[in-house]
Parts: sequence; structure tokens; C-alpha cells
Amino acid sequence: MSRAGAVTFKGNPMTLAGQELKVGQPAPDFKLHYFQDGLKTITLADLKGKPAVISVVPSLDTGVCQIQTKRFNQEVDALGDKITALTVSLDLPFAMNRFCGAENIKNMRPASDYQDRTFGQNWGMLIEELKLLARGVFVLDKDGNVVYAETCQEVTQEPNYAAAMEAVKKVL
Repeated sequence: MSRAGAVTFKGNPMTLAGQELKVGQPAPDFKLHYFQDGLKTITLADLKGKPAVISVVPSLDTGVCQIQTKRFNQEVDALGDKITALTVSLDLPFAMNRFCGAENIKNMRPASDYQDRTFGQNWGMLIEELKLLARGVFVLDKDGNVVYAETCQEVTQEPNYAAAMEAVKKVL
């Protein structure tokens, strides 16, 4: 299934692969990769047990994606280990790790969907024309259910940080 015109990129309509993820649904599974003393994987099962913030960005090599990642890093800092927080993109895990290290991003685990794009497809976030992820934020409760879902209508615009963090506070 595809959703033509679901988002725009610099004003141009884009198609998102998959169905829109909505509040109340169980989060779909995924297999993401990150670098920590070698390549490792993270799946939905790894997030269960505490709430999670999943910040989705097209590429950490762009300014808005960097701003979003830094902002969520600051926002979740006070929550410590009460939540799991991920930044998801199609960037290679090595590049994501390098950026997070250089910018002292300690609260957001960088996780890449580069291998099979299951996150992008299962979560309705893969832009078919660009083969990049759309911008958005998801908040999951401790059981892996979606309690907040935002897909930014214009990919170059930042998400609603306050609404996402309000959703986090409700499930702590």
C-alpha cells in the first residue's frame, strides 16, 4: 500500500510506503542497526518494558535533522533510564554514531533502517520517491503501543516537541 501526497518535500508531494501508524495501535516490528563496539541490532521487543520515544529523520547530515536530534536529546535528558529514546534514519550506523559522538548526543540511540527498510515500510514512513524516511515522532507505552504519532506534513519542518514530550509524561 502507498499513500500518494501524504507528505511534501520542499513543497513537492511525496508518496509514503505502507499504512499510517495511528494512536492505539500496537507498534509494528522492525530490525534496526546501530554501532557500539561493532554492529548490533535492535527490535521492537528490545523497547518493551519502558516507554519509548522514536524520533524519525531523513538524514543526520541535514540541519533540521540535527536540530531535531539535539532537541530530543535535551528533552529526554532529565528522564534518565525511565525511557528508551531512538533517532531512526537510513544513514549508515557508522555515520550516525560519528555525528552523535561529535555532538555529545548521549540520550538518543542512533538506529539505522539502511539494510531492509522494514521500519520505514512497516511504520508508513518511507518516502518512495526519495528512498529516505519522512520526518516524525512516535511515543510508545511500556507495552509497545502507540500513544503519540506525528508525521510532519512538510519533511523540512520540525516536529511538535511539546506534544511528543507531553505524551511521554503521560506514560511514565
